[in-house]
Amino acid sequence: MSAPIPARLSAVALACLCAGASPALLAAEADADIQAIDGVVVVTGQRESRLPAALAPVAATVESLTATQIEKSINTVTTAGALQYLPSMHVRERYIGDRNGVLVMRVNSSIASAQTTVYADGLLLSNFLANSFSTAPRWGLVAPEEIERIDTIYGPFSALYPGNSAGGVVYMTTRLPQKFEAHVRLDAFGQRFQEYGSNASFEGNHASASLGDAVGDFAYWVSLDHLDNRGHPQTFGNTTAKTGAPAAAGTFTDVSGSQVYRDIDTAGRPRIMVSSTGIDHTAQDLTKLKLAWRPRPGLSASYTLGLWQNKSDTTVDSYLRDASGRTVFNAGASLANPFKFVRIDGQDYTVSAAAPSRSESEHWMHGLSLRAKHGAWDWDLIASLYDQKKDVTRSATPANGYDTGLAELHPGGQLTLADGTGWSNLDLRGQWQGSEGGIAGAHRISFGLHHDRYELASVTTVVSDWLAGDGGTLNTNSYGKTQTQALYLQDEWKFAPDWTLVAGGRFESWKAFGGSNFNAANAAPNPKNLVYGDREQSDFSPKLHLGWQAQEGLALTASVGKGVRYPTVNEMFQTFNGPGGIRTNDPHLKPEQVVSWELVAKQELGRSLLRASLFHEDKRDALISQTDTTVTPNISSIQNVDKVRTDGIELAWNLRDVVRRGFDLDGSVTYTHSQIVRDSRNPALEGSRQPRIPDWRATLVGTWHASEALSLSASFRYSGRQHAQLLNTTTGRYNDPNPNVYGAVSSYRVFDAKALYRITPQWSASLGINNIGNYRYYVNPNPYPQRTWFAGLKYDL
Repeated sequence: MSAPIPARLSAVALACLCAGASPALLAAEADADIQAIDGVVVVTGQRESRLPAALAPVAATVESLTATQIEKSINTVTTAGALQYLPSMHVRERYIGDRNGVLVMRVNSSIASAQTTVYADGLLLSNFLANSFSTAPRWGLVAPEEIERIDTIYGPFSALYPGNSAGGVVYMTTRLPQKFEAHVRLDAFGQRFQEYGSNASFEGNHASASLGDAVGDFAYWVSLDHLDNRGHPQTFGNTTAKTGAPAAAGTFTDVSGSQVYRDIDTAGRPRIMVSSTGIDHTAQDLTKLKLAWRPRPGLSASYTLGLWQNKSDTTVDSYLRDASGRTVFNAGASLANPFKFVRIDGQDYTVSAAAPSRSESEHWMHGLSLRAKHGAWDWDLIASLYDQKKDVTRSATPANGYDTGLAELHPGGQLTLADGTGWSNLDLRGQWQGSEGGIAGAHRISFGLHHDRYELASVTTVVSDWLAGDGGTLNTNSYGKTQTQALYLQDEWKFAPDWTLVAGGRFESWKAFGGSNFNAANAAPNPKNLVYGDREQSDFSPKLHLGWQAQEGLALTASVGKGVRYPTVNEMFQTFNGPGGIRTNDPHLKPEQVVSWELVAKQELGRSLLRASLFHEDKRDALISQTDTTVTPNISSIQNVDKVRTDGIELAWNLRDVVRRGFDLDGSVTYTHSQIVRDSRNPALEGSRQPRIPDWRATLVGTWHASEALSLSASFRYSGRQHAQLLNTTTGRYNDPNPNVYGAVSSYRVFDAKALYRITPQWSASLGINNIGNYRYYVNPNPYPQRTWFAGLKYDL
């Protein structure tokens, strides 16, 4: 059975629910008004701050962040970096410009990208081709400067959103001008990073320009965004000691004079670190055009065109030197003599690969939105297309220990093409609001149709020149498609002055087809190419919510909902070899079935707001990478785990004019316990913790509006203990008893600060520092940034 939430937390939660001292961080503007709408406390500012009517999730906890708050209190030059201070939220941005920034919310881990959903103006940015660290939302398609506000929705309690939203939804609203305006922004940032043999400055810059206008019935917005950053090392090479007799003469290179670094790994074992790898220099450009047309009140149309381009150059640095001072990068069985081994102080070792890579991407996004209002009816049609028109990755395979991959003669390597991979999305949403008075007037009915399609096309070849070679010998490929069609209906019924009941459901029909993969390494009797049959499944997800305005300013709500998260193309059709060449991908994976509930109390206190939430998730057939111990030989792969249970409590607050006028304090504390309850394929895991779900999380943001021109902000982020991997059933222990070193998913406590000064009505400047204490923390295995400074200058016309 799962361990209960600590008694002291239960007591706090009960007191909050009964007394109304219930925190919330709805992040409204300092001059916002707080009011009760439909039995649920919401925050509205001078600008329209709610989601579009057809997307408003009445039956869910919503936390919001405005452009003004981002500007005043958060050091970031990327959209992903703006989300770090919302309750129970984190984006795995390992360095500025990281393309693998997975969104983490209450119940999903930092490598579970398919359990949360991200939209920008209704256009789907989530990459559901895999449930992995490598398929993060496409944050790069939204520049920080174009954000008007960000709304985050917790849990699967609204029928308006798909099963992938069981963990939560991020909905970004971007700017459209009301009159002519232009903006230019320049940023510089950098850090002094020290880890093992790396001790250098890693710096970057960011620039954006945008302009827009509204002319009659038309409005337009054009923006350019450029980010250039040299990220710090993401991985470090280590050694593996040779067993048995010493290496024979002529097979090893002596590097005993090198400066190597010895420490203790996550499992408590000694190790030697010999290189810095994954040093990514990324240059990203976003070009965006938005057009809007409003021919008459109640009718509007908009079109969005986005082009995101990236060039990435990932380099390595070795600490090893031979007797003549030459740098030695690699040593292993696949290399020619004398680089089968390196000898350090009389002991022979192989060395983990230190090889460079390069990638180039050109991704296009098209979006069309039509909105109409006629009497009691609201209609929305949103269509989007995301096309990875060009996606090329090259990696070197050096054959010589001295080879950096960048010498005059280039070694061979691997070429991976993902051109044509992408997805499309279509939503038709409607809403009917009854007239005032009578039973009919107490209803608001939402309904809609949904269609999405994801397509994977990945081909890897072996080339003779890793930098210039094309074609080559086919090594692996993976193809597949999924599509989901859905119908939803939801009724919000205000059946009494202080009571609201929301009931609805979502019917989803899913299909996987066109699945195949090839692996040249396969030998008979295992075929090199496999083609999978089509699959179909349908599920119904009911939703229910009850809200009670207990007294003026105090709202109590209870929500329960089901969500179904279908397997991704990669989970079903990935190319994978197990023991003895056995294929271990499973095209018959079941979808995750999630049932969640949440109890919430929200209390208005003048211009401040408090919230307390108890939340629970019961997940059946959870998709987790594990080892099936019920077969011989054991098979490690993504498998269905019978039941995972997650319980938690969240306290959040949004306080205005604390202690003195002009000082705002926003924060949150979350406790989460996530446990594998039943696992028929690996029973020894029952009762163990689900990896990468921290026990405690906390945020605190204090902002002092010192004057009309000056604001000062100080912030704190905390994440507690979590395990990088499943329990080791052989030892009965987790493999990371030393959790706060390179290679772990560590806890962290980070302080940030920012100052914003408006020099004139048009010019403003900012200075900031993230990770003031230079805290070293990691996300298996990568290090996060160390102390990082930011400086920005902005012009607004």
